[in-house]
Amino acid sequence: MNSKVLVLSESKITNIIFDLISLSVITLTPALSHLTSIPLYLLEPMRIMLIITLLHTSRKNAYVLAFVLPLFSLLISNHPSLIKTILIAAELSLNVYLFFLLITKINNKLIATFISILLSKIFYYTVKFILISSGLMKEDLVNTPLYIQLLIAFILSIYTFWVLRKRELADSIHYDL
Repeated sequence: MNSKVLVLSESKITNIIFDLISLSVITLTPALSHLTSIPLYLLEPMRIMLIITLLHTSRKNAYVLAFVLPLFSLLISNHPSLIKTILIAAELSLNVYLFFLLITKINNKLIATFISILLSKIFYYTVKFILISSGLMKEDLVNTPLYIQLLIAFILSIYTFWVLRKRELADSIHYDL
């Protein structure tokens, strides 16, 4: 009998775990918002999961999630609209790209992360404004208050700084031994 065994590396298992957690968060956010009467979707769960995944898995996996999370949300809840799904996927993908670009160009990881989020948001709102102006989208330009978006960006930047700093310290200790 000829049998094949599927062997997963530790990094692939990590990717799968983070992807499943991310998809679960996106699935549960509407239900938890309804149950608690707290609009948890205002906390940008897709961006939070993207940044966490970006830091703890691979670049490739972060790009996959940038596309999959908005599409998954559309498929399970019929929200957001298809046009907004594409726009969010583009914004999150740009966030990943800018993060990896800026993290190598700017010495301060907190600022690099914050700028990558800020620039991807500027892209999002510019394109959304064009889509609304052309009549392709019918909604308010800003649905989540800007102060919440800035707060989330700042918190994620601090988290990124903390994770990367901790990783650098661990690497320097490892090299010293």
